[in-house]
Amino acid sequence: MDRSRDVSNVVLITVDSLRADAVGAYDESRLTPVMDSLAESGTRFERAFANGNWTPFSFPSILSSRPVFADSDRVGITESRALASVLSEADISTGGFNAANGFLTSHWGYDAGFDEFEPFVASVGSSIYSKYLATHPTVEAWIQLATSPLRRAGSWLRGNSDDRPFLDTSRMFDVEHAATSFLEDADSPFFCWVHYMDAHTPYVPAPRYIREVSSNLFGTHRMLHAHTRTGLGLEVDERTLTELRTLYQAAVRQVDASIGRLRDALEANGLADDTAIIIAGDHGEEFQEHGHLAHYPKLYDELIHVPFIIDVPGEDPRCVDPQVSLADIPPTVADLLGVDPHPDWVGHSLVSAVTSGQNPVDEPIVSVTVRGEEVTSQPIPRSLSDGELLVSVRDRDWTYIENVDTGKVELYDRPSDPTQQTDLAADPTTEQQAVIDRFSERVEEHLTLLASDQSTATAAADDAVDEDLNARLEALGYK
Repeated sequence: MDRSRDVSNVVLITVDSLRADAVGAYDESRLTPVMDSLAESGTRFERAFANGNWTPFSFPSILSSRPVFADSDRVGITESRALASVLSEADISTGGFNAANGFLTSHWGYDAGFDEFEPFVASVGSSIYSKYLATHPTVEAWIQLATSPLRRAGSWLRGNSDDRPFLDTSRMFDVEHAATSFLEDADSPFFCWVHYMDAHTPYVPAPRYIREVSSNLFGTHRMLHAHTRTGLGLEVDERTLTELRTLYQAAVRQVDASIGRLRDALEANGLADDTAIIIAGDHGEEFQEHGHLAHYPKLYDELIHVPFIIDVPGEDPRCVDPQVSLADIPPTVADLLGVDPHPDWVGHSLVSAVTSGQNPVDEPIVSVTVRGEEVTSQPIPRSLSDGELLVSVRDRDWTYIENVDTGKVELYDRPSDPTQQTDLAADPTTEQQAVIDRFSERVEEHLTLLASDQSTATAAADDAVDEDLNARLEALGYK
């Protein structure tokens, strides 16, 4: 595979729980100047969709271009061919840095192929105090606000212009520092993956970013109000929902600022002209569009439609309208670095779309989730046997969702119903029934893929995780 231009390096930035309309390039009311500038100079994919609603359901596509459960009946990529492994075998330096998402660790196979890999999970359990904070994230919000004036005062007295006088509740600075060190020391060519957790619940951004996204109108004490109400299980009224949305956008802006510092590091080390930057959300986030918060097992657009930006130095800015999936990331990264894709990968390189404006094939996108007895049941499903399998299929106009176990189907016309509120499957027209039949066949094809390649016993899904990993999963709300 020939490189389209002299790109020596790729930085892949994934942001947990980042829905498309949280980024200014997709919704001009949002404040994300760094990501917007990358979209303005690069290629923005208007219709990019995650292949699952949760990190463990989405990331097999992102880092191994394989559907979840295609190679094993448990989440993870231990049985799949990882992007970093393919690149490492081609003598490309690899570094992976994850801000303590317990589902993106060596336990699930995500260290495969990385020369340097740090998930920062152990750091949350190094003391009784840190273990407590890890499993009580709302307490972190109180500490964040209580200590913020002292931190700002200390920074001012020291004459410190550093943009970091706040508690690093999301391990953002740990990841940022590790990635910057890798960029400074890595031999070119290199691949660097960075995963941020700031936009994941419980949304504990620095107060300065709360003020920034709300034009100084939103008092930081509202963080306490929102977290207290949700922590106590009280009704989420309109005020609380507005507060949560503001906190979420502030957390996204916090990530945006960190991405800017990584880009500055590329510039400072003379790497910017040789490095492609890819940004994607791993899945979205719900704010009661379908009755819940966060990202419970559903397959509507607020959880599946994600931002996807590829900035290749020297290429013209573009906007790509056809649908793409996050499974396209590994072959695209490999193509940029002149490496052949692994034959098992299901995605397609998007380099021609970036460099020549050649539109990718506008194929339907398949996404999956597993739902327990209730939408909000815990623990998070980790295998096919943990609940009912839901599969969605999307083309430009239609969203089809099928509960494979019960046979229930849903159909939504996105042009007229963009938030997918009116289910047309109960009394379909002839045209709508044709769509249902066509997408039902696509679901059957996907099920055949899952059924044909199982190689790991179901019991493997229940293997124990260590204490630090368990603490971090609990902090994310996954017991």
